[in-house]
Amino acid sequence: MQTWLDEYGESHQNPTNKTIHWICVPAIFFSIIGLLTEISLGDSPYWSVATGVVVAGLIFYIRLSPTLFVGMALWSAFCLWGNVWLDSHLPMKLWQFSLAIFALAWVGQFYGHHVEGKKPSFIKDLQFLLIGPAWLMHFIYRRMGWTY
Repeated sequence: MQTWLDEYGESHQNPTNKTIHWICVPAIFFSIIGLLTEISLGDSPYWSVATGVVVAGLIFYIRLSPTLFVGMALWSAFCLWGNVWLDSHLPMKLWQFSLAIFALAWVGQFYGHHVEGKKPSFIKDLQFLLIGPAWLMHFIYRRMGWTY
């Protein structure tokens, strides 16, 4: 896991880019779950493509770090719950809200990398799209004094 985090961190040194990532990475993650929540697989709002993608992502995380998996599982559960709640409380369709957040957050991400002067890590390897959220989680773990 540390190798992935170190490599991801190489293109995330600029303080402005880091700050943008603290806002945009969670927003992108949340918005993707929102978009996929709209593709239902059953009677429960929790039976959707989003749930399947979350499970697949959690398998990726547990293989790299069982302790970071716990944080990512909690964050993923919050995203699933939050999107199901929003779906019944927004004055617009969830997919519209999620798409707007997704687009704005990616604009922010690319601006951050422009400031950084380095390309986003996922251009080298798509797995970095999953490392981004874990990279942020590892900072939370370090601040709490937890190992990952």
